[in-house]
Amino acid sequence: MDTRNKFWDKHASSYAKRTISDIPSYEKKLALSREYFSKDATAIEVGCGTGSTALLHAPYLKHILATDISAAMLDIAERKRQEQQIDNLSFQQATVEELVVDEPVDIVFALNLIHLLEDKETAIATIKSWLKPGGVLISSTPCLGDRMKFFKLIGPIGKALGLMPLVRVFTEQELLNSFQQQGFSIDTKWRPEKALSVFLVART
Repeated sequence: MDTRNKFWDKHASSYAKRTISDIPSYEKKLALSREYFSKDATAIEVGCGTGSTALLHAPYLKHILATDISAAMLDIAERKRQEQQIDNLSFQQATVEELVVDEPVDIVFALNLIHLLEDKETAIATIKSWLKPGGVLISSTPCLGDRMKFFKLIGPIGKALGLMPLVRVFTEQELLNSFQQQGFSIDTKWRPEKALSVFLVART
């Protein structure tokens, strides 16, 4: 298992207690995502954390497999799933690189994840291989290169001190280029004014 799980295992409890800072934007992302849902659709979420978004989306889909590198995160997610009695959602500990997908799916979610990956191009290509023709990758990604270029300097220091995980700094355009280089077309793009994250729906 990827050693990055140690950071997220350590911070799982505090992560679970965080509140959403911009509820209207979060709800709009949920609504935009659901425009691509059907009750026959299958989905994968990579980097699901404690499962909050997967739990909200599950009633609108046939099944979601939600994955994360952190066992502690997934323990919290599974407890919430059982409490809410949601049967069409399952969890698995795996990285993007480790996950084996036997049957292509309609939707893959990568929410607040791509900037935490060592190689976003390889990850996007891997995710594309899991999708059916016409399937969609739904992502929300901080593009720190547009407004926080200084993070390139402080990020590695924070990581070395164990205060933060690996964080990649790139612009929105660089992220769009990465999707398009892997053969995706952008169906939906939304970024609130002054927001760090861009919401994308990319179609195979």
